[in-house]
Parts: sequence; structure tokens; C-alpha cells
Amino acid sequence: MRKVGYLLASVVMWAGSAIAADDVMVVFDGSNSMWGQIDGTAKIEIARGAMERLVGDWAEGTNVGLMAYGHRREGDCNDIETMIAPGSFDREDFLGRVRDISPKGKTPLTTAVEQAAEALAYRDSPATVVLITDGIESCQRDPCALAEDLEQMGVGFTAHVVGFDLKGKEQEAVACMAERTGGRFVAANNADELSAALSEVGTVVAEAPEPEPEPEPEPAPSVGLEGPDRAIIGSAFDVSWEAPDQQPRDYVTIVPMGADEGEHGDYTRVKDDSEGNLRAPAETGLYEVRYVRREDRRTLGSAEIEIVGASVSVEAPESATAGESFSVSWSDAVHPRDYVTIVPAGTADGEYGDYTRVSGKNAGNLRAPAEPGLYEVRYVLQEGRKTLASTDIEIVNATASVEAPETVTAGERFSVAWSKGIHPQDYVTIVPMGADEGEYGDYARVSDKTEGALQAPAEPGLYEVRYVLKEGRKTLASAEIEIVEAEASVRAPDTAVVGSPFPVQWSRGIHPRDFVTIVPMGAEEGDHGDYARVSDKSEGSLRAPAEPGLYEVRYVLQEGRKTLASQEIEIVEADIELSGPETVRAGSEIEVVWFGTAPHPQDYVTVVPMGAEQGSHGDYARVGNVDEATLDAPEETGLYELRYVLDEDKRILARHTLEVVAETAALNDGGALEAPETGAPGETVKVNWTADDGDNDRRIALAGADQADFTWVDVQKAADGPLSFTLPDETGFYEFRLLDITERKVLSRVTISVE
Repeated sequence: MRKVGYLLASVVMWAGSAIAADDVMVVFDGSNSMWGQIDGTAKIEIARGAMERLVGDWAEGTNVGLMAYGHRREGDCNDIETMIAPGSFDREDFLGRVRDISPKGKTPLTTAVEQAAEALAYRDSPATVVLITDGIESCQRDPCALAEDLEQMGVGFTAHVVGFDLKGKEQEAVACMAERTGGRFVAANNADELSAALSEVGTVVAEAPEPEPEPEPEPAPSVGLEGPDRAIIGSAFDVSWEAPDQQPRDYVTIVPMGADEGEHGDYTRVKDDSEGNLRAPAETGLYEVRYVRREDRRTLGSAEIEIVGASVSVEAPESATAGESFSVSWSDAVHPRDYVTIVPAGTADGEYGDYTRVSGKNAGNLRAPAEPGLYEVRYVLQEGRKTLASTDIEIVNATASVEAPETVTAGERFSVAWSKGIHPQDYVTIVPMGADEGEYGDYARVSDKTEGALQAPAEPGLYEVRYVLKEGRKTLASAEIEIVEAEASVRAPDTAVVGSPFPVQWSRGIHPRDFVTIVPMGAEEGDHGDYARVSDKSEGSLRAPAEPGLYEVRYVLQEGRKTLASQEIEIVEADIELSGPETVRAGSEIEVVWFGTAPHPQDYVTVVPMGAEQGSHGDYARVGNVDEATLDAPEETGLYELRYVLDEDKRILARHTLEVVAETAALNDGGALEAPETGAPGETVKVNWTADDGDNDRRIALAGADQADFTWVDVQKAADGPLSFTLPDETGFYEFRLLDITERKVLSRVTISVE
């Protein structure tokens, strides 16, 4: 406990000392897991109280910000909010914002730390993030990889992580953010640890001791640094160094000649390398390449370099049509990330329109703006967004035409034609007459064609077919078109049995994707049940719903899901009865018979435990076009049901109760047998029998367990007194059966094991 408190105090004491000179962002976990409880108290409540003690004595004016994640929406990895931008600390505002955090969603902690670093301008000045979390990343990002990137790209980025109620590998998954940026990871596993540790931290921050006098600096080790005497503005150039006490976080940078200690421009971490490259500034002049020790921002070596101007040219046509793609070319590139762009004449440096990176090329394409006028094509240096060369270009009005029929039926496909396309991404669309610029309905890209097809809207009225420029969504041409009411008819039988297929017919389809469907009477527009696309046919079939009642068969327009025609149909109950034995032995075969017309061949009979939920099944057989099936009895004894199940919605149409008894149990149905349970091969055993009154022809048979009912190994006429049977020589299970030959019925069965 004391160790946790000490470490956490150390973390924030470091942060407290950094606050005096640097901005600090506190990143607070607002994910749903913060509602979890420790010792009967929600973690969010523990964390809120601990934060109050942490900042209770911070001085007003301290630079601190607050960011939270997962506190506004469920399941949203973009739910990250900067609640307080880094700036002068206001205690009441800060704590009020913390109290407003109500956990809801996911844990996008990696992106939150990344955004916190960006808010602190970590590339330009030292930055500190303190992350308080009770969970690991849940939005498919790698916090360890981000930490490495922030460490490499930042001037002095540090992340401290407080892991609240994390276990084992969960700690490792977030501790790396601290470890890879030179920060501290602290684990707090219960309410007391977190509260005590942060309370101690608050005291440390509030009562930070006066800094001790800095000791006299030790003589700096000499570092050898080499680079070119000159480089072109914005270009990449090589540097190398030889440092006797090189540390991975030291860096090499370029600054104006005589810049203050600690300033930096473009830089590269030395890591364990001895060479790298830098990007020259955008302004000409004398500069220094410096080797800087990360620990104290002290320059250990430098080399002078002159940054000279670049000789660059760019070429473009004198004019281009609005929205079209046109060619541009340029002289050798200064840097692969430089770009060529088009902007209105006189636009300030740094602004851009459509652009292409120069990469390793000398030519490319730009898209002309939608508005005519005077423009410039510029070669822009990536470093500093400085324009190195430009040429004028006039963008002239684009002209186009479009043709469409005067009238079409609602929802149908119709042909359109247009003049030669200006750009392949331009499109032709249909919209209500007078629709705002940029609106669109069904559309077709012009590509390299001059004709295509659109689908008419579902609602009749006046519309426009427009040729629209992709650049700026500008309408270049339009043609008026009237959409008239669609007409259709549909026919179906007056009645159909639940779950059964039934025929439907319709008038000629308006669109192949229109469909015919069955829905409950009065269902809302757009609802559908089983359906069939009209395609190029005029008839098909639907399957009746599982529940009886009044329904409608509808012809529905694909466009807008509008019903054009409907007919009433009554779905009636199926008359199905199910028959089977009342008792069977475990693992034996069950003969099942059903009566009535099966609604659908995919219906099935099955055996399930008594009271099983609808949709449950054991062994089953599809009914197909027959009226009987054989199922395997369950291995477990007990009460079961045979069920006839409608394939549509798995509704049960008929049931039959069945008892499953042990494999060796006697089965009696109008008679009874008494025989030993076991016997030796060739042994003679006695069998007694009884039966209901009657003069029918009765026999006692000895048969194999799997033999048909009226076949046997040995059989005797049922006479008074016990009968003697000699058991077979082959071991296995056998049955004695009391047979009523007249009625073709088995009155009783008992098993015997020959062993």
C-alpha cells in the first residue's frame, strides 16, 4: 500500500513539476467498466473523489487540461472529448467537469492519448499526458506502438499511466505507454490504494519544494557532426555524427544560426544510429545542424550549413474547362512530399485546391474547379507550404446537354443520354423539379459513355434529369420529365393453409426488382413477409405465414417500397394428427405416422423432451411427400413428445406423448411375459405368459433384438403352463415376444442376454 502511494505520488510530483513550465493533459477513463464496484463502491465514484484530493491544493494558474473518453455514447470508438483545453487551472471548473463524466461506452485510450499529445503540440514543445484508466484498449489500436511514435516525433513527450484495478497482462498492455516514453506506470488495486496515493500526490504537488541550486554542469563530451555545406530549401539532406556517450533520445536538428539553446526545427532521434537525414527549412540563410542531448537540451556539437533557393518551374495549359482533368508538369522535384495545386489567382500562400504530390514524377493531373475564372497552378514546398513557382490558367465555363423522355411510370427504368462527359466522375441524376443544387436521386456516372438508365421515383410529379459536374456538384444541364402514377394488379387464392406454398399472379412488372409479398392485413407500407421478385415473369408462389388470420398479397414497387395493388387472403389452420407408440425402449426405433395434408415438404417430425421450447428438436425427419417416418429414440429415459413442426416459423401443429424406458424394460400391450434376464448359450429356460381373454392365435417367439416383429429364431404355440426354450449358441441380446397372430400385434416383449 505504501509502495503504491509512493510511486503514484512520484508520478504526479513529476507532473506537478512539469506543470510550472509545460502543459499537462489529464486523460480520464469514462468507459462503461468504470461502473464496476470495488468494496461496494463504483470505480467512477472512487476516481472522482480521488481526483478532488489530487487537485485540491493545486495553485490557480497552473497549466492543465482535461480529456475524457467513452462517456457520451455506447459502442463508439470516436467518443473522445477535450473537456478543458490546456490552460490556466480553474479548480471548480475542473472538478465540475470530472463530476459530469458518466461512463457509457468503449475504451479508445490509444486515440485519446494521441489527441491529447496533438492538443499539447508535442512536436514543438515538451508535453506530458497523465492517463487514468481501469481498462485496456478496446478499439483495435496498439498503445505500445503509439507510444514509440510519440517518443520519436515529440520534442520531450512523456506519458504517465495510472492503472486502476488492472490485473496481470491488463497492466502490461498499458504500462508500455509509460515505459516507452520515459514515464511512470503505477498500479492501484482498490479504493484505499487509489485514494491514499492520489491524496499524497495532491500534497506533493501543492507543497513542491523549492528547487535546489543546479550543480555546476560537467564538461560536455565532444560530438563530431558532419553534413553538407549547403542544401536547397525544403530538400532532404544527410547528416552523420560520432558521440562518445550517445543516448537513444538525443536528437539532431537544424536551427537558424545563433538560435537559443533548446530551440529546434526538423529533427531526428539518434537512437543507436550514426547517421540520418533532415529536411531543410523553407527560408534561405545560414543555419546550424546541432547534436542535442535530450536530458538537458544542451548542444554537444554543431556544423554550419547554408540553405539556398530552389530553381523550380511548373507548366499548365493556358485554359481548361470547369471540372475537367488537365495535365501539369514541373521541373525536378525538391522533395517527394512537395505538391502541385490549383488555386484562385492571388490566393495566400499555404492554401490549396485539387493537388498531386510530385513524388518521383515530373507530370501529373489536376481537376479544374467548378467556377470559371483566373487561377494559378503552383509548385508548393511541403516544408513551410512555400510557393516556389506558379503559372496562370483560365478556367472556362463547361457546357453539356442531357436528354430524357417526357414521361415515365413511377418506379420504372428509363433511358437517358448526354453530351460527351467532361469528367468520368460527373453524373446524371433525377431530382424533384427545383431541387437545391447538389441534391440527387438515382444516378449514373458518365464515365466514357453518352447514355445510360435511371430509375424513376415512386411518387408522381414533375422532376428534372440533371447533368452534374463532380467538382463542386454544379448542374450543367437539365431536362424536365413527368413521373406518372404506376398501375399494377395482383391475384391470389382466397385461402391457403399455414406454411404452405400458394400461387400468385400479377400484371406486367414495372421494374424487375419490384416484388410480390404477403403481409398481415393492414401492415404498414414497406413491411414484407415471404416475397418473390417480379423479374420478367407474371406469376410465382409465396409461402403462407405460420399463424392463421387475414393477410394481404401486395405488389410492391422497389423504388420507395410503395404498394401498387393488393388482394385479401385468409390463412387457415392445418388439420394434422400425429400417431406413434406410447412407450419405446431407449435407443430403439420409433415409427411415426401423420394424418392430413402436410402444408410443406420441408415440415418435419421430431422427438424432444416433454415441454421443450418451440424450435427445439432431437432426431427428425422431413415429411416430404410421405405420411410416415422412423426416428431414433433418445438414450435417456423419461417423458418425450413426438412433434409435427411447420418449417415456416417452426410452429408446432401436432403432438404425441411418448415414454422412453430402459433398453431392457418389458413392453406390455394386452399381455405379459415372464422370463429370465440372462442365460448361457444352449441353456434351456422357462417362459410363462398371460394375455387378455380371447381365442386368437397366440405364439411365443424367441427372436434377435433387431429382428422384425413377426420373424424369429424359435417359436411355440402359446399353451397352458410354462414353455421351454433352448437359447442360441451365439451370445448377444434377444427378445421373447408374445404375438397375437390373428391381430398382427405384439402383446408383450422382454429381453434376455445370452452370455
